[in-house]
Amino acid sequence: MRSWLVAAMIAMFATAVVHAQEAPAARPRAFYISEFVVTDREGMKPYSAQVESTFLPFGGRYIVRGGSIDTLEGDGPKGGMVVIEFDSRERAQAWYDSAAYRKIMPFRHRSATSRVYIVEGAVIPPNH
Repeated sequence: MRSWLVAAMIAMFATAVVHAQEAPAARPRAFYISEFVVTDREGMKPYSAQVESTFLPFGGRYIVRGGSIDTLEGDGPKGGMVVIEFDSRERAQAWYDSAAYRKIMPFRHRSATSRVYIVEGAVIPPNH
């Protein structure tokens, strides 16, 4: 292999390593995840109509709402799934504990069965 080609490949590799080291650290986030089966569609309507207005003030935003689920391994959810992203675990918990959310929570409890989690994780920038 020609020495100029080897030098060029080494330079490209070194550049890639430097850029990888300069990449911003992944930001910790929190995700509210709910697996649910609606048992009373009419009874669930007040919850569905109001829930977004309760998490928006806490910086929450839907990542997943509705759609089909293909279970690839293990036991998948029996119904639907919702994922709401927050800037931090504290913000997610503050929303969950808020008076506005607690006010509508009984509609969900009466009209669906659910498993609910807050999962802390990182948003990994693309290409890293």
